[in-house]
Amino acid sequence: MRFATILLAITLAVAQNKTLYERIGRYDAISAIAEDYLKGLRADPQFTRFTGRSADSLKRAKQLLKDQLCAMAGGPCAYVGRDMETAHGGLAITDAEWAANMKYMSAALDKNHITGTEKEEFLALIESQKKHIAHQK
Repeated sequence: MRFATILLAITLAVAQNKTLYERIGRYDAISAIAEDYLKGLRADPQFTRFTGRSADSLKRAKQLLKDQLCAMAGGPCAYVGRDMETAHGGLAITDAEWAANMKYMSAALDKNHITGTEKEEFLALIESQKKHIAHQK
């Protein structure tokens, strides 16, 4: 979708006083998106180097992701986790891993019927974090 089209849609949504959070279905949608996204990542052998955590750590990470996505989309959640540079520092996340990450996020949005402008806007929010997360070519 072209940038101008996305910008127009965002402008219309703001004029209607609806956040992306509200337009995609609020917290239930955010939660479902996060769950499906993480299922995709965890099933991919490319990401096995990131899986050596306890069940409690994984549960906490999942909740932090939900809170972060909720806050980024304009919802009422407060993200209390570390900044992305600190959280991902030293992991040597590559551009290829970032691209796969975006593929799983896009698939999670599709599975939860988030399409069109809302999908593009959501993916743009995630993409804005790349500079803090992926540092290897």
